[in-house]
Amino acid sequence: MFTRIVKMEFEAENVSAFLANFELVKHKIREFPGCCHLDLLQDKANDTIFFTYSKWEHPNDLEKYRKSELFKGVWATTKPMFRSKAEAWSVSTMEVLPI
Repeated sequence: MFTRIVKMEFEAENVSAFLANFELVKHKIREFPGCCHLDLLQDKANDTIFFTYSKWEHPNDLEKYRKSELFKGVWATTKPMFRSKAEAWSVSTMEVLPI
């Protein structure tokens, strides 16, 4: 399993449209085969910056999602709303400390 973190910065006037679209697609993304977890996070200091934090069973699952019609539709809607280019990281969990 691995985690995918995507940072997106939107034009201020596009934030509500992004959130409305995310509301429509979030369950479809979460239910995509291999997706085990999905969070949408918002920066505390800049309300135009968001992150998706998702967990995937295998890198192939993420690649299948990225080649899917679902992703193509989500990206076609989301990308024109950006203020700057999205950044993405695929990371492995090294250690989890209990609370």
